[in-house]
Amino acid sequence: MSDFPEALSLDIATASEKINAIRQHIGKILVGQDEVVDQVLIALLSGGHVLIEGVPGLGKTLLVRALASCFDGSYKRIQFTPDLMPADITGHTIYDMNEGKFHVRKGPVFTNLLLADEINRSPAKTQAALLEVMQEKQVTIEGERLPVALPFMVLATQNPIEQEGTYPLPEAELDRFLLKIFIDYPSHQDEVRLTRQVTESGVGDELQVEQKNAILTPDGILQLQRLLSTIDVDEQILDYTVRLVRATRSSPAIVKGAGPRACIGLVRAARANAILRGEPFVLPDDVKAMAIPVMRHRIILSADMEIDGQSADNVLAGILDTVDAPRL
Repeated sequence: MSDFPEALSLDIATASEKINAIRQHIGKILVGQDEVVDQVLIALLSGGHVLIEGVPGLGKTLLVRALASCFDGSYKRIQFTPDLMPADITGHTIYDMNEGKFHVRKGPVFTNLLLADEINRSPAKTQAALLEVMQEKQVTIEGERLPVALPFMVLATQNPIEQEGTYPLPEAELDRFLLKIFIDYPSHQDEVRLTRQVTESGVGDELQVEQKNAILTPDGILQLQRLLSTIDVDEQILDYTVRLVRATRSSPAIVKGAGPRACIGLVRAARANAILRGEPFVLPDDVKAMAIPVMRHRIILSADMEIDGQSADNVLAGILDTVDAPRL
């Protein structure tokens, strides 16, 4: 039973209360990663998918498990490996000899939260099995279109430093992720707190993630997502968003700039950030806060920038400094 009755008509204050409850729950488990938690919640509110990148041991999988424990929908995990086949993700048909007909056996993609763990461990053919469901919320098996349950969210993880046995994600798939999130080492104080919490609370290095009362139901998440469209976005904010994205296409530091999907994603993410602030309107700061996570995986730097050791984040930060924000 949820702590928040779903019959309640949602407003910004109620939504903020729910989000803060989820924040607090995940924050107790994933210590010192408040910004990462906020960005994942922004993707959830926006109905988008996230790609989480970080070295092993920083809690990428733990973050997804903690989020799944906050609501009573379904959660499944796929461990991507070189021998994983597309049918292992989407499902397949199987012939029933007794009935003399084929039956569809649905794969793990039919869930609310899907953890694609180490997604770059599988070749492009297997990664492409997620393209349809990430964009259209459906899977086609033997010509039959099967919708997945809503809400549906893919949370993919990858290791940035280990290249052996990995395959780069195709641009078409990268563009389907609303945000690319970097998870970094915690501060000294947070690492001390984390070490104490893990070593005193259980056996081995595992934390107790599950909780008895879910904070949200799947219908509750859909209500939060519908609330997003009520957040006011001024025309000047829309114009600023488009100017930011278009600036990536004219920058000499970038070979391929972000497309129109980045404009749409940036407005959605900015609206979700406004909900986290507890306000019914978007500010230029909301757009600035989400610009880099929305666009860092949608641009390709020039060879000169890569040789100079520049990152996508550095280039995008420079664009943010040069594009004038509106004064509301």
